[in-house]
Amino acid sequence: MDLIASLQCADQPGIVHAMTSAVLSCGGNIIENQQFTDTTTNTFVMRTRFETSQDLNAAKKSLSDGLGKFSPSLHIRPTDEKPRALILVTKESHCLRDLMYLLELGELPIEIPLVISNREDLKSLVESHRIPFLYLPVTAATKAEQEKVMLAKIAELKIDFVVLARYMQILSKEFCAAMPGKIINIHHSFLPGFKGAKPYHQAHERGVKIIGATAHFVTSDLDEGPIIEQDVAHVNHAATPEEMIARGRDIERRVLARAVKLFAEDRIFIVGQRTVIFS
Repeated sequence: MDLIASLQCADQPGIVHAMTSAVLSCGGNIIENQQFTDTTTNTFVMRTRFETSQDLNAAKKSLSDGLGKFSPSLHIRPTDEKPRALILVTKESHCLRDLMYLLELGELPIEIPLVISNREDLKSLVESHRIPFLYLPVTAATKAEQEKVMLAKIAELKIDFVVLARYMQILSKEFCAAMPGKIINIHHSFLPGFKGAKPYHQAHERGVKIIGATAHFVTSDLDEGPIIEQDVAHVNHAATPEEMIARGRDIERRVLARAVKLFAEDRIFIVGQRTVIFS
């Protein structure tokens, strides 16, 4: 069996040796290993992929027993087990299209059991990819009820994480608290410089020379969660707002897809207010 073990704990002497010994104790062979110690928070993180003749439960017990004295946060899963993602969208399709395209190519190791939207614009697109679509309109008066339905779907479908693929609604503190470190958002990287409507037009008026996008985890602090992935592109004085928007869409879809893939492969660790990411 091919497994991935993700470990996070306070940095302590002997932790690397203990992890290696625990893998060997279950007849394991380490295929890939990455580790990092964050000196600011004294946090140790490690991602280990290994093969073992034991089944999943036995391997979990072997590692838990071998690492117990370090009180780690330890997650182990089969490498071929694909995390299940709930996608939230509104009406912009570029990020959603890219995720579904990569999924069909076999280049994105996730499952998408459902797409939920507060608009019906993308219904035919989603269903053309044979993915269920659920329309959940939302107003200030119905927001709590709408989120209650979404959380019920997350439980029913055994969703592992949520992706906001240009979902133009602010999630409540209660919803964010229900899935800490498991909601990914994408937005342009002008924030906090150009807030509100038409950020690319604002940037054009100010003569911005670099545009970009940021994928981050969602917290109750709007657009301030730990950053996962970013990218930029240079523009010059000749670029129109419309051209900047088009470049921005391209960056957004690429950055979000990379962030989703990193999460799906257990390569992201949240340490304090930032992330440690193994390539």
